[in-house]
Amino acid sequence: MAVPGRTPRLAVWKFASCDGCQLTLLDCEDELLGIAAAVEIAYFPEATRGVIRGHYDLSLVEGSITTPHDAERIHEVRRRSTHLVTIGACATAGGIQGLRNFADVAEYSSVVYARPDYIETLATSTPIAAHVPVDFELRGCPIAKSQLIEVITAFLAGRRPVTPSHSVCIECKLKGNVCVMVAHGTPCLGPVTHAGCGALCPSYHRGCYGCYGPMETPNPAPLSQALTELGMGKRDLQRVYRNFNANAPAFREESERHDA
Repeated sequence: MAVPGRTPRLAVWKFASCDGCQLTLLDCEDELLGIAAAVEIAYFPEATRGVIRGHYDLSLVEGSITTPHDAERIHEVRRRSTHLVTIGACATAGGIQGLRNFADVAEYSSVVYARPDYIETLATSTPIAAHVPVDFELRGCPIAKSQLIEVITAFLAGRRPVTPSHSVCIECKLKGNVCVMVAHGTPCLGPVTHAGCGALCPSYHRGCYGCYGPMETPNPAPLSQALTELGMGKRDLQRVYRNFNANAPAFREESERHDA
């Protein structure tokens, strides 16, 4: 993937986000030393002020597109990147800020800001893939450290990353967890949520919140029926799908089925 005779260049970009997925890269600690030895970290404002300009072999992009400026900037990032990987719920699904897609942004701006005419924003929050071609999407809020290392390693080796596409329920089975819905009647999005967190919440007897977004082939309607039987009303059903991945198609469509 790199230019012959040159160390592969890695760039990390931020759009509308909380920086949590970039911090996951820094949290790699010992593994980061190995990554730093294999690539040249050419652009990463979260970690260094040093910038190597030019073309980048792998760009990791965090955040969603929420302003006209960012809608233009992502095209520049794409032009300068051989491979572009989106990391996190904001970049892959529009993030928690995707809740604006169900409301009137102009109305909210007029209520929140003393001078809304100073605010330059888009009516929607959209994933990177809605604007430019993306080579791989790494889901999560935040992403998993092990999966991030796998993605970087895979692109250095010239292969496609291997990350699970099954649901959190499989992770629960692999860990020997008792199903929180069946055993305790706890609402859980695990049956329709992409694996990757290691079934973190169910392992502590809490329902899955859907941090990793929809699994590869979700079927949320039967889950919604089961949640209804647990006592959830239409408003609660709508809310449960409108969180970190509210704008992900499967979650957005299912939430809209329960408009009160």
